[in-house]
Amino acid sequence: MTAIPLSRLAGALLLAAILAFALLGPLLIDADPLRQNLRATLRPPSGEFLLGTDHLGRSMLARLASAARLSLGLAAAAVLLAGVIGTALAALAAAARGRAADRALSGLCDATMALPGLLTVVLIAALAPGQLWPLYAGLVATQWVEFFRPVRAFAAGRLAAPDVEAARLFGFGGWHVFRRHLLPELAPLIGTLAAFGVASAVLAVSTLSFVGIGLRPPTPELGSMMVELLPHYADAPWQLLAPAALIFATVLGLRLVASAGDEA
Repeated sequence: MTAIPLSRLAGALLLAAILAFALLGPLLIDADPLRQNLRATLRPPSGEFLLGTDHLGRSMLARLASAARLSLGLAAAAVLLAGVIGTALAALAAAARGRAADRALSGLCDATMALPGLLTVVLIAALAPGQLWPLYAGLVATQWVEFFRPVRAFAAGRLAAPDVEAARLFGFGGWHVFRRHLLPELAPLIGTLAAFGVASAVLAVSTLSFVGIGLRPPTPELGSMMVELLPHYADAPWQLLAPAALIFATVLGLRLVASAGDEA
């Protein structure tokens, strides 16, 4: 029986706690993340407000739970679609190795990677500032290349293996080869790339909101929460540190899981 690396176990437990907070928090916390109470601004943690309140008297616990759900949901959905696109295109390129389709797809990947990913998201997000869909489209447009290169390299070698050539000689088609011979062996690699991708996407969404390009207040989002609380850092530093700590824990958990998978 193979022992689970300690770092992966720690990352998985951390992620499980954050996911439970993101999924169950908005259902269990009896507070509206948008409801203002100007008579209870910048309250410290207490029995009434477990993580205190922000500058508008809103529950920090409720806003953090909603922000975690939004950030993780958006990042996971974008990486899922990017993974499907990147893996499918990589398999097509590997099957057409050296031919025009392979060169065209590899050239498209190179062209996409030539532009910094965050800048690409910014350009697409500028189409509809403050909206969710351009952020999603921008993340997909930059994340698919993270899957394309490694999956293509692995698939090209695997397609030349004797058992795959034998399957072709027996008349099995490309979908059968992909489903039975490629996908099971690609799964660990895709999982590792997806974990790194979600971590990058969470950071990108928070960074864009922090600089005023992504989601905007009053939507609970980790980056925009930090912007709102920045002027009040001297009076309530714990309120500013709370969303930063949640971003750190989320990215750390994802990277611990991904790094352990990469070393396995």
